[in-house]
Amino acid sequence: MTHVSLVSLLGERIHDVPVTRRADVVVVGGGSAGCAAAVAARRSGASVVLVEKSARLGGVGTAVLDTFYGFYTPGTNRKVVGGIGDEVVGALMGRDAAFIRPNTYGAGSGVTYSPEALLTVWDDLVAGSGVEVLFHSLVVDVAKVSEGRVGSVLVASKNGIGRISAPVFVDASGDADLSVFAGASFDGAGAGEKVQALTTTFRLANVDTEAARAFPKEELFAAMAEAAASGAYDLPRQEGSIHRTPVAGVSIANMTRVEGVDPTDVAALSRAEIEGRRQVGEYARFLRDRVPGYQRSELVGIGVRIGVRESRRVHGDYRLTADDVLAARRFDDVIARCGAPIEDHSGGTDTVWKYIPDSGVYDIPYRVLLPQGLENVAVAGRCLSATHEAHASCRSIAQCLAMGQAAGTAAALAVGAGGFRAVPVRLLQDRLVDAGAVLGEPAGELSRPSTRPA
Repeated sequence: MTHVSLVSLLGERIHDVPVTRRADVVVVGGGSAGCAAAVAARRSGASVVLVEKSARLGGVGTAVLDTFYGFYTPGTNRKVVGGIGDEVVGALMGRDAAFIRPNTYGAGSGVTYSPEALLTVWDDLVAGSGVEVLFHSLVVDVAKVSEGRVGSVLVASKNGIGRISAPVFVDASGDADLSVFAGASFDGAGAGEKVQALTTTFRLANVDTEAARAFPKEELFAAMAEAAASGAYDLPRQEGSIHRTPVAGVSIANMTRVEGVDPTDVAALSRAEIEGRRQVGEYARFLRDRVPGYQRSELVGIGVRIGVRESRRVHGDYRLTADDVLAARRFDDVIARCGAPIEDHSGGTDTVWKYIPDSGVYDIPYRVLLPQGLENVAVAGRCLSATHEAHASCRSIAQCLAMGQAAGTAAALAVGAGGFRAVPVRLLQDRLVDAGAVLGEPAGELSRPSTRPA
């Protein structure tokens, strides 16, 4: 669906739209990447406004999922993300609202938590750092001050249309909205490329957790295939995961699959929301009817919105590739690390997994955060510059947290430098390491523990 530009409609009159806020840094999107970016920029001395379209921080981490992946590598369980991510996990652990568990597919241990607890953790961390948070506010366009340089974002809210101006912006919208409004090129949704399937998660109560855990996943998947083949249940995906949560007797399922959707098309996304909830009913019924431990289960929660794995991926100064991932490649401009496998939910009844040999770890370079043609915009999170396969590895929440911290730290430096490409990479790396980021082997070069309390 083509974006109807307010700037093209209003022309010079766009400057008649009132400026309602000014800041050093504007962060668009309050998911994991956006929250980390906002906190990092504020701690680095910048004034920050965070614009979020919903009423909550945390993105899919509080609206869809309950587990952080990407902190640990498969097999060796090496920890490759620290910094603000550590603080978030520490705060959850301190509230007895999280635990570490092995991944169903051997993709490295995950940190499972209470989404409700994470909501207040992010509120405390973001607002507590001095960031101004604007909920119920949707960025609908940008106004440029010159070619390649954004001057303000146009925001629709209960107060009408207003502009928020800044010298520097971080696009953590997930869909690269700000970057695309500013003219950045991209791959994925809207560019004729198929993207990964969407998933609606759900929660069941009254689960006999021990009986459920004792039922092998191979038998669960076989039961799914048999149930689907019988015609009694519509189960598009015949694997997936369901696991315990910090709340006794409550499990969360990641099983549904809605394919062939462009998440940037509001009509297609709306149909996907309805289809995802329909599938939830089928999977919940299947579990209750045919899987040990779920006979008395009740559906008590459905994801606030459908989970989007992939939409637009910007064209950055560098594009991360599957070869980079599988070769565990190192980069001089590293700003984050990842050991997660390529996990591709593109379609069919199962998922494609490709693991990095020898539990390897690769670098995420600073250049993938810099959209071509834009001087004062950086992206963070799942709209980074990467191929479809590489993206399927580095989109985990832990990496989004790390990329967000890097983008926010760079944003504060870019205010004085005049743009993101003028930021000295080694200075950025030093600032990240001082804040607890892991940019090399644990306890090795470019890494040391954070001095901030969890």
